[in-house]
Amino acid sequence: MRFEVWAPRARDVALVLGEGDRRVPMAGPDEGGTFAAEVEVPAGADYAFSLDGGPARPDPRSPWQPSGVHGPSRLVDHAAFRWTDRGWVPPPLAESVVYELHVGTFSPEGTFDGAAARLDHLVELGVGAVEVMPVAEFPGRRGWGYDGVDLWAPHSAYGGPEGFKRLVDACHGRGLAVVLDVVYNHLGPDGNYLREFGPYFTDRYATPWGEAVNFDGPDSDPVRAFVVDNACMWVRDYHVDGLRLDAVHAIVDTSAIHIVEEIAAAVHALADGVGRPAWVVAESDLNDPRVVRPAERGGYACDAQWSDDFHHALHAVLTGERDGYYADFGSLAQLAKALRQAWVYDGCHSGYRRRRHGRPPAGLAGTAFFGYLQNHDQVGNRAAGERSSALMSTGRLKIGAAVVLCAPFVPMLFQGEEWGASTPFQYFTDHRDAELGRAVSEGRRREFAAFGWQPEDVPDPQDPATFERSRLDWDERRRPPHDEVLEWHRHLVALRREVPALATEGLGPVDVRYDEDARWLVLERGPLSVVCNLASHEQAIPVAEGSVTVPPDNVVILG
Repeated sequence: MRFEVWAPRARDVALVLGEGDRRVPMAGPDEGGTFAAEVEVPAGADYAFSLDGGPARPDPRSPWQPSGVHGPSRLVDHAAFRWTDRGWVPPPLAESVVYELHVGTFSPEGTFDGAAARLDHLVELGVGAVEVMPVAEFPGRRGWGYDGVDLWAPHSAYGGPEGFKRLVDACHGRGLAVVLDVVYNHLGPDGNYLREFGPYFTDRYATPWGEAVNFDGPDSDPVRAFVVDNACMWVRDYHVDGLRLDAVHAIVDTSAIHIVEEIAAAVHALADGVGRPAWVVAESDLNDPRVVRPAERGGYACDAQWSDDFHHALHAVLTGERDGYYADFGSLAQLAKALRQAWVYDGCHSGYRRRRHGRPPAGLAGTAFFGYLQNHDQVGNRAAGERSSALMSTGRLKIGAAVVLCAPFVPMLFQGEEWGASTPFQYFTDHRDAELGRAVSEGRRREFAAFGWQPEDVPDPQDPATFERSRLDWDERRRPPHDEVLEWHRHLVALRREVPALATEGLGPVDVRYDEDARWLVLERGPLSVVCNLASHEQAIPVAEGSVTVPPDNVVILG
């Protein structure tokens, strides 16, 4: 077995086997700073690296961390898993409804196998793809996954590498594609040993969450390879059908080829080689069409991007909220603009930012954008993690669902949204470092104190009860009004499959009419008219055939 590690800052490196009772000096470094050793070891052996005689550290490319972020790495034979998805080809992204889920709270078990046991519900709902929040090893047993530190290792508490493979294989067996959320803009603080190995980070830039990754400074080529290889690993070894790149706007890369473009090119090339598509979906708040434009037109060539403007416009109209970034939204005119072109801010002035923001998305397909009423960020980054079901009436939930699922974008639902789940989705962590855990809890309270929240009313991320409150309550699906909301979502998803115009590749034909004073909006897509009454009284709303009377805070679909 050949072991390699890039450690240009070390004078010597030893391979530590088992429980540390055997140390093997590694040859190197070579000109690139890599150390290597050939050693006979049994399958599934534990190992680590010692730099310059220091403590054993996990492999930066560790495939499995069964003892958590501070324990040894464990070898994984990817060829040993018995896949049953031979010949699998995912449905077109443009024709799919995407379902975002968090493994730890999606099922009572909080594991990959627990999620797999609930897939029949998603099949009955009619979605075509599952977007899984980050699964790379993170500190403790519970968390969102955005503070992962072992990017190659599926979280041990969820079921490790075998468990994740079983989940992907089960999804494919039920006709569901899998998109995995990956985080390359930063790593978490706890168990982050990469800086000991090499210049993975830079102090020339900063992110809101920690050190910036060194994508364009000295010795950055191996760092870029680390990330690109990781992206390809998920597609090759775990058969995922796509990646969602977290917060690419927080990645600073002045290279001629941006790291996002390099990731997309590598993933697409790998997909071509294995004969099945693989998508790259970016989260970006820049409103920059370069993210999804082809490389030959100066773009990064991602297949789609999350569109927060559409969410903000829809949420502000339905809830009336104007705090924070919602101050830039709230009119039906803005919602109509978002429905026509995804972005409200396309170079115009943003009062919240106090500057111009965005660029026109001219020529882009509607399916270059994800559209949603809820996602983990927009729910979980509220102080109390309230879902839309806690902020609006059942009628407005139905309006929101109809607009999302009949809009020209790739629609995405957040777990439980389809039945108007009453459980919140709060921010939770499980840092074993007491000082770090205390800092996270206090930081959360300070953050929301600025919005007028009392510190005692902000859930403590470290409290296990915060996590438990966020678990879905599957039994409530059968109780009113949740059963009504679930049936409405099933009807809309089926409608999207049955009416080709709803999955069109372009932003047209999208006709949106509205009356700001009377508080109604009509969205027309092909033969369908989505007639939304946002007024507190019943009213007749004009449509092509004359008018239709719609109850207050409700929606009617014609066609």
